[in-house]
Amino acid sequence: MRFLVIAAAVLALTAASAQAQGRRQPSDAAKPADNMPKVDEKAYKAALDRIPEPKDKYDPWGGARPSEPAKKSK
Repeated sequence: MRFLVIAAAVLALTAASAQAQGRRQPSDAAKPADNMPKVDEKAYKAALDRIPEPKDKYDPWGGARPSEPAKKSK
């Protein structure tokens, strides 16, 4: 009898925690996104055009390996 009571309590606690994880607050989804600033496409493209082009190609593995492969000697 004691085993059944303990098993029922464990099942109830497990189900309660799973139910609590599934709940969501409805007030978060109801908020309008009108307070977001408007994006100015012209200013965005102008800012992208002001970024200079790199002179060299970027090598992210440059520090991990030599830039030129080792030559084989005969």
